[in-house]
Amino acid sequence: MTYRRLCCWLAAAALAAQPVTAAADGTFTLKVENDFLASSDDGHFTSGVELNWTFAPEAEHWSQRVAARLPDTLIGQADRVAYRLIHQIYTPDDIDQRGLIEDDRPYAGLMLGGVSFYEDVARGDWRQATDLHLDVGMVGRSSQAERIQREAHRFSRTNRPRGWDNQLADEPIVNATLRRQWWYESPLAGKTLAHGPSAGLALGNLYTYASGGYGVRFGDDAAGIPTVTPNPGGRQAFTQRSGLRWYLFASIEGYYMAHNLTLDGNTVKSSHSVERREWVGDLVGGAALAWEAWQLSYTAVRRSHEFEGQTSHDVFGAVTLSRDF
Repeated sequence: MTYRRLCCWLAAAALAAQPVTAAADGTFTLKVENDFLASSDDGHFTSGVELNWTFAPEAEHWSQRVAARLPDTLIGQADRVAYRLIHQIYTPDDIDQRGLIEDDRPYAGLMLGGVSFYEDVARGDWRQATDLHLDVGMVGRSSQAERIQREAHRFSRTNRPRGWDNQLADEPIVNATLRRQWWYESPLAGKTLAHGPSAGLALGNLYTYASGGYGVRFGDDAAGIPTVTPNPGGRQAFTQRSGLRWYLFASIEGYYMAHNLTLDGNTVKSSHSVERREWVGDLVGGAALAWEAWQLSYTAVRRSHEFEGQTSHDVFGAVTLSRDF
């Protein structure tokens, strides 16, 4: 698959969402994560792109039957459902070197498709928000990460990445993630202050981890805050559907990372790997702005060292553009 064909495939996926709007309301989202959005680096989590179509399913929709069969401790019903397409690129810091860099993370490209279930439940004065995600896909040459990064660098006239011969081999990916956030909302200065803890659990050959954190949001009424990798999907919808709306947000999150394919290497085949750190922390902050049917958010992330020998913290940003239909 060439770079141009991949771009056409992503564009076709975006256009394919348009006929759906005739049958149901929903939100189409494009999320771009990249290190250049928050720093001058070009390594480690280099880039990520996600296309997302989120909608409220009817009672007879297949997702409601699936949710009804799941344990109530996971999710009771699907208030909203999302279909997702994701592409991500990981590289070492020095992309000029052709040889294997043993003390830095492997080259890796991911291509994933996913479905997400979202539920909101009142728990006294608190609101419990549950996200359940299932992702399947591929890591390796089939992701076309090498071609995409080389074309991007040729277009931007920056250094050509030369070490992709050392990338992880093709391997199927299956991963499930459960994330739960509890929000307490109160009025403040004519706006809404929301805050509360979160907990997460992921299981699969891409990520296996447990996480916990705390988030704060101030501004107009909304649901959730933007999430960043390794958390899949995301919920950031304003309650008000028209006019100018905004909010500021911040969160801190810690992970006990039992497995990370992009650091541990291929599961079955022999491949390059580094010594993964089990405890990883994120400091996140940003803002969301909406006008009528459009919403734009920016998120900055500072992440602690993910593996032994890493020389500096990773800093990257995410921009999310959404359109309601």
